[in-house]
Amino acid sequence: MSRVGVLVLGPAGVGKSTFCSALISHIQSIGRRAHIVNLDPAAEPSEYEFSVDIRDLISLKDVMEEMEYGPNGGLVYCFEFLLNNLDWLDEEIGDYEEEYLIFDCPGQIELYTHIPVLPALVKHLRNTLNFSLCATYLLEAPFVIDRPKFFSGVLSAMSAMILLETPHINILSKMDTITDEVPKRELKRYLNPDPLLMAHEANERTNPKFHELNKSIAMLTDDFGMVQFLPLEAKNPDSVATILSYIDDVTQWAEAQEPKEPKDELEELDAADF
Repeated sequence: MSRVGVLVLGPAGVGKSTFCSALISHIQSIGRRAHIVNLDPAAEPSEYEFSVDIRDLISLKDVMEEMEYGPNGGLVYCFEFLLNNLDWLDEEIGDYEEEYLIFDCPGQIELYTHIPVLPALVKHLRNTLNFSLCATYLLEAPFVIDRPKFFSGVLSAMSAMILLETPHINILSKMDTITDEVPKRELKRYLNPDPLLMAHEANERTNPKFHELNKSIAMLTDDFGMVQFLPLEAKNPDSVATILSYIDDVTQWAEAQEPKEPKDELEELDAADF
């Protein structure tokens, strides 16, 4: 039996929920079973029903009203509450033995860059519940065209990779929102870019006192090999299928499936004669 989980991460507004919907739609269209696990206690209504929803345990709205916390403090409280009630999560996902679970995570990146709540949850999923996990980190294409922003996005992705310690795929979302030909050609450079060249070009637009810092960041990202991205057009089935194939490779989904029994040759001949 295989238990595969896909963590969908990234800053707010990058299209995580849209990607989750596109991914589950494609998975179901090819005859596989998948479910969305909502880990965002402030989630908005989705096109697809959540099979597991953290809001059934605790919601950000209730925490903000009852505890008088702000959005960020309330979100941290929600996740600390979840970590103290992991038996609830275990029970909710316990029946999905051979399912593909897509974990839609909040957009507050401090949950895995500053506070170890998501790393603790990942460790529980992997070590206690025996999930084969893959983290997908989304950055939106219009954002990264600005080179300094590109490096800030890469650093946040690298931070998630290091802290979560799980296989990691970077994705450039909202590729279909780029309509001008010049930005389209420019975007191709970001799928597998030269970080040192990017840093040199960024230096032309930033204060000289930051030039050495830019170069150091570029060398760091180059050393970690964290600057490769897969393009995502959520409405393009081929684009979603390509990303799913990478996730399948990382999680070894196919290898973990139960072998199917071959059809009986006599039955096939009888059916053909009939």
